[in-house]
Amino acid sequence: MDAKLPQISVAQHLAERIVALRADALPAAVRQKCEDLLIDVVGLCVTARHEDYIKSALAGCDDDGPCTAIGHTRTLSAAGAAFINGTAAHGEDFDDTFEGGPVHAGAVIVPAVLAACERHRPDGAAALLGIAVGTEAMCRLSTVVPKAVHKAGFHPTAIFGVMGAAAGVSAALGLNAKQIVDALGIAGSFASGIIEYLAEGAWTKRLHPGWAAQSGLRAALLARGGFLGPRTVFEGVHGLFHGFAHTTAGDYGALDDFGKRWVTETLAFKPYPCGTMAHPYIDCARRLAARGVKPGDVKELICEVAEGTVHRLWEPLAAKQRPPNGYAAKFATPFILATGFVRGGVGLDAFTDAAVRDEAVLALAAKVRYVVDPKNPYPNNFTGHIRAFMTDGQVFEERQPHFRGGAHEPLTRVDIEEKFALNARHGGWDAARATSALTLLAKLYDGKIDLTSLRG
Repeated sequence: MDAKLPQISVAQHLAERIVALRADALPAAVRQKCEDLLIDVVGLCVTARHEDYIKSALAGCDDDGPCTAIGHTRTLSAAGAAFINGTAAHGEDFDDTFEGGPVHAGAVIVPAVLAACERHRPDGAAALLGIAVGTEAMCRLSTVVPKAVHKAGFHPTAIFGVMGAAAGVSAALGLNAKQIVDALGIAGSFASGIIEYLAEGAWTKRLHPGWAAQSGLRAALLARGGFLGPRTVFEGVHGLFHGFAHTTAGDYGALDDFGKRWVTETLAFKPYPCGTMAHPYIDCARRLAARGVKPGDVKELICEVAEGTVHRLWEPLAAKQRPPNGYAAKFATPFILATGFVRGGVGLDAFTDAAVRDEAVLALAAKVRYVVDPKNPYPNNFTGHIRAFMTDGQVFEERQPHFRGGAHEPLTRVDIEEKFALNARHGGWDAARATSALTLLAKLYDGKIDLTSLRG
């Protein structure tokens, strides 16, 4: 045994904090955010239920069982349900974001914990605790070495999602501290998710949360059964951060006050179904259009951007100005802001393969350029900026200091429910069905887990 191994590892410290938590002692703001997450994720599962990628994902599942794939009559194993629901919740890139990561917690944690509870412990309070713990763990882990996982070519939601799901399912199922450490250790070997989907708009990013959800669930069940995992899964010389951030040096103190201060309270909910960092640029573009700026009179649009977003959302510039398909367009800020400018908004219909051939949008997107702002606060805050240079020499400028829907300007419960109704309608549910689902979700944490009415 290596003499340099710590007496108490990062995972052991985290596990001790997790087992000390109780659902009835969670702060009111944390419970409210977990309620919002539940509503948002279920709505997103419904909106994606008829999409080709979900049909393909279901066709690839051969593990039927008793658990609910939201919006479908077919039932699956707990892992299968977690996979399908996680994939659906993230599929339209309309799910929540933690600005410090950035990671999408709800699409991983809610499906994992709901499936685990539906199958093994159908208790609402257990689900609430699991969702709170899993979300908090996933978000905090993403801040240990900011931006490094993306730079290494991996998707932080996939990498930290499996760890958060393992923690959340472990808490929901009442695992002890040793079992939680083993679950985290096992989950480290399940972590995966490269970002090569960016090259041509392939579907793999969509399945990352689903894969993390089912993997975290499996890790917790293996640990409950006695399977051993490395306790130095995080900081070890061959641990998670070495593998996916290319360093073992990080701010592990980000986990120190786990359960005492909750970053979950700051989760952001998206008003637009696309990459989060593009949202402030959409708002700037819409304001320019509202000021009477005409696309045909624009000579050039120059945007100040964060260096950490360039390789995913701005380059190669020509491809981001003219994305090859609707899914690739969700991660192409020049195209996205041009859409907001020309169409007055960015909705689910902005990312069809037909929409990405809109010549008016493409003409404006071709005029978009960027410069790196070395003082940009990303990833702790998402900002936007557009300077419009006109053919007549005039210059117009708009800045967005924060992400609308985030900590500085959060969506209300009414906003979340309206978004749910929009997503349910898009997925083919009528108003009565949507209202009935909202009534169920409002009581879910206070009673027995019964998801049968969300099927079909």
